[in-house]
Amino acid sequence: MGNLAAEATAPASGAGSLAWLLLVLPLAGAAVLLLGGRRMDRIAPVLGCLTVLAAFVIGLSIFLQTVGAAEDARRTGQHLFTWFASGSLDIGFGLLLDPLSLTFVLLITGVGFLIHVYSIGYMAHDPERRKFFAYLNLFVASMLLLVLGDGFVTLYFGWEGVGVASYLLIGFWSDRRSAATAAKKAFLMNRVGDVGLALAIFLMFSELGTTSYEGVFAGIGDLAARSPGTVTAMALLLLLGACGKSGQVPLQAWLPDAMEGPTPVSALIHAATMVTAGVYLIARSYPVFDLTATGRLVVAIVGAVTLLLGCIAGCAKDDIKKVLAYSTVSQIGYMFLAVGLGAGVYALGILHLLTHGFFKAGLFLGAGSVMHGMNDDVDMRRYGGLARRMPITFVTMGLGYLALIGFPFLSGYFSKDPIIEAAFAAGGTAGVLLGGAALLGAGLTAFYMTRLMIMTFFGPPRWQEIPAPDGRDYHPHESPPVMTVPMIVLAVGSLGAGAFLAIGDRLQEWLSPSLGAFEEPHPAIGATTVTVLTLVMVALGIVIAWLAVGRRPVPLVAPERVNPLVAFARADAGGNVVNETLVARPGLALGKGLLVVDGKGVDGAVNGVGTLLSGVSRGGRRWQNGFVRSYALSMLSGTVVVIVALLAVRFS
Repeated sequence: MGNLAAEATAPASGAGSLAWLLLVLPLAGAAVLLLGGRRMDRIAPVLGCLTVLAAFVIGLSIFLQTVGAAEDARRTGQHLFTWFASGSLDIGFGLLLDPLSLTFVLLITGVGFLIHVYSIGYMAHDPERRKFFAYLNLFVASMLLLVLGDGFVTLYFGWEGVGVASYLLIGFWSDRRSAATAAKKAFLMNRVGDVGLALAIFLMFSELGTTSYEGVFAGIGDLAARSPGTVTAMALLLLLGACGKSGQVPLQAWLPDAMEGPTPVSALIHAATMVTAGVYLIARSYPVFDLTATGRLVVAIVGAVTLLLGCIAGCAKDDIKKVLAYSTVSQIGYMFLAVGLGAGVYALGILHLLTHGFFKAGLFLGAGSVMHGMNDDVDMRRYGGLARRMPITFVTMGLGYLALIGFPFLSGYFSKDPIIEAAFAAGGTAGVLLGGAALLGAGLTAFYMTRLMIMTFFGPPRWQEIPAPDGRDYHPHESPPVMTVPMIVLAVGSLGAGAFLAIGDRLQEWLSPSLGAFEEPHPAIGATTVTVLTLVMVALGIVIAWLAVGRRPVPLVAPERVNPLVAFARADAGGNVVNETLVARPGLALGKGLLVVDGKGVDGAVNGVGTLLSGVSRGGRRWQNGFVRSYALSMLSGTVVVIVALLAVRFS
C-alpha cells in the first residue's frame, strides 16, 4: 500500500513548524490589497510579489531540511485546529509535509513568483492592478492549501478556493463579454467535476469512517477485499474531479476559453497550478488507484484521448494563446496517461508536470511579450519576422518550443519520452494503443508548435501589410526587463530542469516515500527503439509544418472551405459540441420542463386551492349580510330540514 498508508505522520519541527506561513502570507497579501482600498495601488505589485517570494523561501527551507532527513522521516505533519466534529465525523485542519507536497509548493511559489514579477510590467497601465495582484495571491494561497492539506476535506476546501480565484482572474476584464462568458464557463464546468470529488469524499466517510489521507489509505485495502466495486467507483469519482480541474475529456472545453484572461493568468493557470491539480489528486490517491485496474485503465484512456484531441485542435488555431492552451490540454493528457499506467510510474507524471511548468510558463509569458509588442493582437497571421525585433522573446520561446517537442537533452526529452516508453511497456493491445497515441501526439506537437514559431518569428513581416484591427499601427518592440528576466529564468529551466531531475532517477527517488518505489519501464520493443521512433515522429512533424507554412505565404484570411479534419480541429475537436449535446441542451430542456411543471403543476395546484377557498369564502360572506330577516329565514329553513329528516326516519 505504500509508505503513506503504513507510517504515522510525525509532528513537524524546525522550518517545518513554519509551514502555516505558506498559507497565511499570500492570503494576508490578498486581504490587505482587497480591503486596503486605493491607498494600496502604489504598493500592490511589490506586496503581491513579496508575499509569494517569502512563501517560496519558507518552502525552500522546509525542502532543504527534508532532503537532509532519512527517507522514513521525510513525512511530517502539522495539526492546526479541529475544523468540526460531529459524532464519528472528526475533521481536522492540518498540513502534510512530504516530498510530493513540497515539490508542488516549490513549483507553485517559484513559478508563481516569476509570473507575479512579469505582471508588474504586463499590468503596469491597468487601473485595477491592485485587485489583480490580490486575486493572484488568493489563487496561490488556495493552491498551496490544496497540495498541503492532510485530508480530502482540506484538499476540497483549497480545490474550491482555486475555482473561485480562477473565476475572478479569467473574468478580470469583465467589461469584455467574452471574458465574462469564459469565466462563467470555467466555473460551471469545474463544478461538474467538483461534484465527483465531493461524492468520492462522501463515499470515503460512508465506507471508511474518515476522510484523512492516513485513515483512508490505511483502510482502503480491507474495503477492496470486501467490495472492489466500491473502490472502483471511488476512483472514477476522483477522476471526474480531476478531469474538471485539469481540462481533460470530456471537461476540457473551458481551458481554451480561459485565454480571455490576462496572459499572466494563462501562464499561472495553464503551467504550474490549476491544471496540475487533477494530476496531484490522482497521484496523492495512488493507494486507491493501485487497487483498481479498471480505474487506472480509464485514467490512461482519458489521458490518451485528451492528448490527441488537444494536439488536433492546436494544429488549426491562429490565436497564439489558444494554440498554447490546447498544448496544455495535450500535455496534461500525457501526465494523466502516466499516472494511469499505475504501479511504479506515478513519478513520471510528476516529472513531466515539473518540466512542463517551466517551458509552458515560459511560452505563455513569451506569447504575452509578443502581444505586448503587437498592440495585444493574438492573431499569428498578422505576425511574421519578429525574431529580429524581439530577440530575447524569440530565444526564450525557442528554448521552450524545443523543450516542449522533446528535442534531445532538453527538459521535455527527459520527461515526455519516458511516458511514451511506459505506455508501450503496459503490454498487450492496451500498450500498443496507448503507446501509439502518445507517439502520434509527439509528432502532432512538433507540427503545431513549429507552425506557431514560423508564423510568429519567421517569414516576411505581415504586420507591415495589413492594418491593425484597432486602427493603430504596429510597432513591435522588445519587452522591458521586468518581463524578460522571468522569461530568461524559465528558459533556463526549459533547458536543464529535465536533465537535473531525471538523470539518476533523482526525482523518482525523492518522491518514493509519497508515491511508492519507482519501477523503470521496459517496453517490449526496447527503450532505444521507442526513443528513435519518437524522434522520427518529431522530425516528421517539423518537416510537414515547414512545408505547410514555411515555404508558402501565410493566408491573411482563413479559407472558408476546408477538409473535414481541419473543420473538426477548428471546432475545438468537438469539445463544445459534445458538452452542448450531452449537458447544455439537455440541461436547458430539463430546465424548461421543470419551469412548466413548477408553473403549471405546483403553482397551479397552489393557486387552484387558493381560488377554491376564495370562492367558498365569497359564497359564505353572502350569508353574513347583517339583515335579521335573512338570519330568521335561515333558522326557519334549517328547522324545516331537520323536521323533514326526522319524519322521514320515523316513517321509513
